[in-house]
Order: sequence, then C-alpha cells, then structure tokens
Amino acid sequence: MSEAEVQDQPTMIAVQTVAVTDDEADVRLDRWFKRHFPQVGHSLLERLLRTGQIRVAGKRAKSNQRLEAGQAVRVPPLADPPPSALSVKPAVTFDAADAKALRDAVLYKDADVLVLNKPAGLAVQGGTNMEKHLDAMLDLLTFEASERPRLVHRLDKDTSGVLLLARNAVAAAKLAASFRSRAARKCYWALVVGVPKYPQGRIDAPLAKMAGRMGDKVAVDEEDGRHAVTYYRIVDRALKKAAWLELEPRTGRTHQLRAHCALLGTPIQGDGKYGGQEAYLTGQGVSKKLHLHARAIEVPHPRKGTISITAPLPEHMLASFAFFGFGPGAAGDPFVAFEEEPS
Repeated sequence: MSEAEVQDQPTMIAVQTVAVTDDEADVRLDRWFKRHFPQVGHSLLERLLRTGQIRVAGKRAKSNQRLEAGQAVRVPPLADPPPSALSVKPAVTFDAADAKALRDAVLYKDADVLVLNKPAGLAVQGGTNMEKHLDAMLDLLTFEASERPRLVHRLDKDTSGVLLLARNAVAAAKLAASFRSRAARKCYWALVVGVPKYPQGRIDAPLAKMAGRMGDKVAVDEEDGRHAVTYYRIVDRALKKAAWLELEPRTGRTHQLRAHCALLGTPIQGDGKYGGQEAYLTGQGVSKKLHLHARAIEVPHPRKGTISITAPLPEHMLASFAFFGFGPGAAGDPFVAFEEEPS
C-alpha cells in the first residue's frame, strides 16, 4: 500500500461524550449531528440510534428528539473521513444590502443583548438546500464585539417579529435559562379567519409531532403530546369574517400558536399547513402570507433589570389591518391583558 493510500484510510475516533450548549437547546438530534459530525449520513445515524450506540442523557434517543442544554450525547467511534474525501462547500457570502437590511432590523443593542425585528420569510436556522438563514448571517451583527451573537430562541421562518440574540456566552446561558424557566413572556399578534366563540380564553391542548410526509407539523395528542398552553383575547373583529388576536404562549412548543388557533376553528390567515383552504381570506387588501407576528417580549436582562421590547408590524400585516380597519394602537400594553388568568 502506497503512502498516499495509507493517508486516505479513515481513522476511528474513540467514544465521545459531548455536552449540548445553551445555544443548541431545542435543536433536533439529527440536526445537531449534522453540525458536529457532518460525515454521518442519515441512514448511519438511524442505525446507530436503533442499536443504542448513540444515547442522550444515558437513554436511547430518536433522530427528531429535541435536545436540552447541558445534556450529554454519547457518540460511538466514528470513521473520520480522510482529507481527500472531504468536499468543502464554498462559503456563503452576503452583500452590502444583506448587511444593511439585517442591521436595520435591530430594535435594541447593548453589551449583552441584541433584539431584532425578524422579517417574515427569513429562516432562523438552516435546513436542506437552505443557504440564506439568520444563523449563517450572524457575523454581520458583531458590531464592536469580538464574537458573533448567539441564538437563544427561535421563530418560524414565516413568523415575523421580536427575536433575542446573546452577545456573549454568559448572556446566552442566562437568557436560555429565562426561556426554560418561563421567566420570559412573549406576546404575538395574529389575524385569524373567523372569530373565536369567546372574547378571551385559555387553550390547553398537548401537541405531538406527526410522523411521515407532514414534516414538522404537530397535532393535538392527549396521550403522547407535550403540555402546551396559550392564552388569547380578541382585540378587534370584522363581523364574523376575521379577528385580530393577541396571544401569549405559556409554553414553547413547535407551531404551538398555529395549531392552537386552528383548534379554535380560526386558523391564522395564510397558514395553509394548519388551516388548509379555510386559512385564506379573500380580498384585494389581504395578503396570502402568514399573519403571525411576535409583537413583544419581556425578559430579565442578563445583568440586571428587565428588557421589554415591541416590534412594529410587517408591511403585509399593516396592509391587512388597514383593510379591516384595525388600529394597532387599540391593543394597549401587551402583557396587562393576561395578568389575571381568564376563565
């Protein structure tokens, strides 16, 4: 065997135990593996999981399991591909317009925290064939800091509004702890098709991911679903056609607000995934985009005090509100309405 052939033989890496960091909390196990061990394909990952060679916190796991900060992931010996087998993807580049748009979206900045008004249509993290996403653009938001900011929570790709970033590791840990402990409060605005029966209420319906072709879609599952609670109130309505809802999730499940609004019989405008054709109002002034906006957040600051930030509506929701005659100033303080639990 020649020297070159010897160099091309894969070497085996010993068993590793890797801790999940705070900025990786709630990431799917398969996506976590793709970041840390890109040489592990999906079929190999599934085989290692089936045979119990990969474990999370000492237990068997599934590829779609959401990780928690601090959990230990056991990684069995893996073949480390030789340098000649590695294909290096070209770095994704962003132009001056991308940088300006992202920096213009900053609502608040200090030494520890950045708050963005995330535009609808921008994914927070990457996926298959998705190169342009916020996680890949964070180097554009370093400003005077020596390190790139860290994601501490997420919004769906088509949801706009308030998104927090930590500017250092200490802030990331403290903000992530606030989200886990429910110390962070979030208020969303939605335009829904139809009007809920009651002017305000509490939706308590456990949610579980659906298997198969539906991807990340969730559904109510009383037996295996994860606890999910949302408070809502009607801010304004257009007869029986549409309503402007203010929503406060008390838990942070995938697609929670979208699934809960559909459960009320009032799907969010533009949400065909959960409302089908019933999720589209007709009207020249109503966009078919998703009408869900993270309006405000209130969270303990990593050092002291509280951060309370609101984000202006995106253009498509402003146009739809104007079409129905809804005035954004009618909502008032976003967190006062739910101080007392509605009956």
